Amino acid sequence: MLGVAKNADQKAIKDAFRNLALKYHPDRNKEAGAEERFKEIAEAYAVLSDPKKRAEYDAHGFAAVEGFSQEDLFGGINFEDIFGGLNFDFGGGSPFEGFFHRRRAGPVRGANIEVELSIPLERVASGGEEKVRLSRPSACTACRGTGAEGGTPKACDTCKGSGRMTRSSRKEKEHILIQQISICPACHGRGSIIEHPCPKCHGSGEVTQEEDLTVKIPKGVEEGMALRIPGKGMPSPDAGGVTGDLFVVVHTRHDPRFERAGADLLRQETIPLTDAVLGATLQVPTLDGSVSVTIPPGTQPGALLRLKDKGLPEFGNGRHGELYLRIEVRVPEKLTREERELYERLRAIGGKQGGPFSKLWK
Repeated sequence: MLGVAKNADQKAIKDAFRNLALKYHPDRNKEAGAEERFKEIAEAYAVLSDPKKRAEYDAHGFAAVEGFSQEDLFGGINFEDIFGGLNFDFGGGSPFEGFFHRRRAGPVRGANIEVELSIPLERVASGGEEKVRLSRPSACTACRGTGAEGGTPKACDTCKGSGRMTRSSRKEKEHILIQQISICPACHGRGSIIEHPCPKCHGSGEVTQEEDLTVKIPKGVEEGMALRIPGKGMPSPDAGGVTGDLFVVVHTRHDPRFERAGADLLRQETIPLTDAVLGATLQVPTLDGSVSVTIPPGTQPGALLRLKDKGLPEFGNGRHGELYLRIEVRVPEKLTREERELYERLRAIGGKQGGPFSKLWK
């Protein structure tokens, strides 16, 4: 694009850009295609003059810098140094402003919105639909987003609707036209004046919209997963811009029965000491009804029993997690006379035989 070798140094790149820019700038060259050629030259220089951008371009081509904004491309370039003090009318408040739209996506996209949604474990297990109430600004229908009553603001008399003020001077000897462009102080760059604000939005052009949305919850949705709903975010600040997206961050509601760990569930069961020693049968709740669980004799405090496939479905496949029972043993704090006598007898027996109770009271 600049006509320099791939291994050209910064001075050669800078000189080539200056010569070509002076040749093709629309203020000097009125031929068809000159402006487009100038844009391409300037973009090429912005990439090649920056070592990091140049390395990325060499490695990946233009795709590496395709999404760069004007500030990304031209923010670090000293144009006064390049052009030796020469000034041009670049059509905006700063060099190159308003030029480089060929690879830009158009108007600024609206911001995304993030909301949190708490759902029960049963919804995680089955999937389905949940309601989300959303409050967000939208364009006022009464004024069509203009902020002016009736939808038609008055063109600014000071700048004639351009939003800019231009002061021009010419150096006759050098045949150079110098133009200084600034934002119109009367309309602050909008190009229009709101004489009568819209009574519905009070001149802001926006109103708060309440909306109930239906969110589809996938089966086995993971904790903290963000579900994207396109076009339900903030409106674009520019006319015709794309609205942002809504991200619904899903959280699992607290459940007194279970603790979630991914696709697994954990439940604590506290049993009497006698059941831990002799064994027992418990009715344990699950997400699809209760099941009978056998506590084997000699179960120790903190033991884990696994109930296969009684957890949550794993997101994206048909497998299920497990339900783990953590067994805690309840030791009686107060004993009747008869219970104490029985425990004393058990301790005596355990001490003689080295049974399990000998370990409990030593």
